[in-house]
Amino acid sequence: MMKTVESVTEGHPDKVCDQIADAILDAYLVRDPLSRVAVEVFGSHGAVMIGGEVTSDAEVDPVQIAQSVYKEIGYGEDIEFFTNIEAQSPDIACGVDTGGAGDQGIMYGYATAETPEFIPLPMVMAHRLAWGLSNLRRHHPEFKWLRPDGKTQVTVDGNRVMTVVVSTQHQEGVGIEQIRSLIKEHLIAPVIGSTDGVDLWINPTGQFVRGGFDADTGLTGRKIMVDTYGGMIPHGGGAFSGKDATKVDRSAAYMARFAAKNIVANGLARNCLVTVAYAIGREEPVMLTAKSGDGQDLSAYLKEHFDFRPRSIIERLGLRRPIFRPTAAYGHFGRDEFPWEHIALV
Repeated sequence: MMKTVESVTEGHPDKVCDQIADAILDAYLVRDPLSRVAVEVFGSHGAVMIGGEVTSDAEVDPVQIAQSVYKEIGYGEDIEFFTNIEAQSPDIACGVDTGGAGDQGIMYGYATAETPEFIPLPMVMAHRLAWGLSNLRRHHPEFKWLRPDGKTQVTVDGNRVMTVVVSTQHQEGVGIEQIRSLIKEHLIAPVIGSTDGVDLWINPTGQFVRGGFDADTGLTGRKIMVDTYGGMIPHGGGAFSGKDATKVDRSAAYMARFAAKNIVANGLARNCLVTVAYAIGREEPVMLTAKSGDGQDLSAYLKEHFDFRPRSIIERLGLRRPIFRPTAAYGHFGRDEFPWEHIALV
């Protein structure tokens, strides 16, 4: 069966917004681990708007953080910043104060034994290609012409790579044949192996000079498939970046991944889909299930070994720590540095 998955670089406008939002979240958590943060970022053609709700004893400078992130990613253009941040609604807080979920919603977690990362093969490759673009830009002397914005896409049939798409921003004056030759040799081949018989589409329009907020708009949470499983399993619709762990959109999705990965890693199934749903202000999920790809119901095992109450999730995964900005590019799953990726004997 053919499957296609995309990824984007840290310089993609949506990912710039995600990184700013998570950097602001981390700054609050450094100073006050009990901070409640729900920050959204919108960027467009020379301007960035930062808005949302924050309840915290900490004081941070969102504009300074946003400027720093923007420059660290590799952009030097002048940007005008606006902020509109208020306190969390007391109607929401009264449910969260007692340990309840910060919102209603459905979250999914998935794991598969097909790769060492326990995520689908095309997702692994798409992220490696996107990360590789950034790595070449920052460290390889032949790629000084690369700019931060970019996208990748991989299509596989079983374990065979059929098509690779790479679109990368570049400095003006660099020839398309040079770009295609170097990207094929130094990026695509090291990730996928032989390119014989593989359709390669490198900068299909022939030019990609304008990028980032100069060419496009960006918005927090608009790359939810890139963040998760590439659209290969269901998605409840809730985004991650800019939200503290009382928001189950984020924390319960991490816990669902943690549970699914450990079910697979402990040999109970070749692949596993965990589904959880909440009502706002309630501790216990209104639904919690786990199923293997061959239809085995693993829900009883899931409920015995994994506690999906919001406070328990936060404690088990250590989600009051400032660990979130690194999640905001190249996927939240399949990377061992995050606590929801750790394998436990259960």
